[in-house]
Amino acid sequence: MTTKEKILTLLQKEDTVLSGEKLAQALSISRTAVWKAIKELEKEGYHFEHLANGYRFVSADRYDQAALAAALPMIPTIQIKDAVESTMKEAKIAALDSGLATPALFLTETQTGGHGRFERPFFSPKKQGIYMSLLLKPNQAFQELPQYTVLAAVAVAEAIDALLMKETAIKWVNDLYLDGKKICGILSEATSDFETGRITSVVIGIGISFSIPQQQFPAEIREKATSLFPGEEYPTFSRAALIQEIWRRFFQLLAQLPDMDYMARYRQKSFVLGRPVQFTQQGVTYEGIAKDITNTGELVVETATERKVLSSGEISLDRY
Repeated sequence: MTTKEKILTLLQKEDTVLSGEKLAQALSISRTAVWKAIKELEKEGYHFEHLANGYRFVSADRYDQAALAAALPMIPTIQIKDAVESTMKEAKIAALDSGLATPALFLTETQTGGHGRFERPFFSPKKQGIYMSLLLKPNQAFQELPQYTVLAAVAVAEAIDALLMKETAIKWVNDLYLDGKKICGILSEATSDFETGRITSVVIGIGISFSIPQQQFPAEIREKATSLFPGEEYPTFSRAALIQEIWRRFFQLLAQLPDMDYMARYRQKSFVLGRPVQFTQQGVTYEGIAKDITNTGELVVETATERKVLSSGEISLDRY
């Protein structure tokens, strides 16, 4: 067992207050080592009371299958694993099971091969983020599909705003930002039936950096990414609470269709509109001003010579 595992075991077993000195003596380590281990455990989702006479174990921000199922009755299947390659892959494999009750939610504590768009790796430290994918089986023609990525972006952004009491912003089409840095990526993928042309399954993958210390991010993304709780502060809500809020809002938006109010909210949260952007099409790089986002989620960009409508791809801004 590691030092932090031993400290956690002692505090959970005793169910009382243990001073740093007593813990240090019990494990033959320094009080500084005890303090560091407590901090590491807190970043992994364990909560302790810091009292004048020591530490008391309070709770752990860990996923409870029964509690999530009770809070999310609209999702009949919830799968939780300690580690997977990616929740997107788990959902895609599950989509082949004709007997699976859907919607189905796949959650993990860490991903060994989590990725975003263009197969870019998604940093997924254990118990410090929310890594989940939702499997839907719409059986609809492509043109009939809701804008799942947009719906998810609005649901995630507004859920974080409500719980964190800070304003997030959306970068078209699928990234969420807080204080100018990326905190969340959303990836939607669909599978179609070759004979009918109908969409048989949709997987919405969401990765949220929850309580990752800023210095823990890889050097190549440290200046561009952050988490909801990047410092020494205690998370003011649990990952499970945020997950519940996200999917409650998502299914509310879905139930309100064909009402397009969610598109107005998406535009309002966008920090792209009205700003200079760059994008590449067929090997040619263009510059222009992002003018609008259509009701089908396309970005309208006005260049010096023409108006371009982007249905996919990636844009870049000066700082992002």
